[in-house]
Amino acid sequence: MGNLGPTEIILILVVVILLFGAKKLPDMARSLGKSARILKSEAKAMKSDGQDDTPASAPSSAEAPAQRTIQAAPGDVTSSRP
Repeated sequence: MGNLGPTEIILILVVVILLFGAKKLPDMARSLGKSARILKSEAKAMKSDGQDDTPASAPSSAEAPAQRTIQAAPGDVTSSRP
C-alpha cells in the first residue's frame, strides 16, 4: 500500500480537484500552511520553555508567568462576509 506510482498520484489529484473544486484548493493550501506554521512555532516555543525551566530560574510565587498570545499577520484574518 505504501507504493504510490505516478498514475495513482494523478488519480488522487483529479479526485481532490473534482471534490473540492479548483477555486477552493488555494484557500485550503493557505490555511494548511498557516496551521503548520503555528504548530511549528508553538512546538519551538514549548521546546525552548522546557530548556529554560531550571530550579534556579523558576519564577517565585510573587511573579506571575507572562502569558503568550498568538498574533495574526496582517493578511491572515478572513472576514465572515462573502
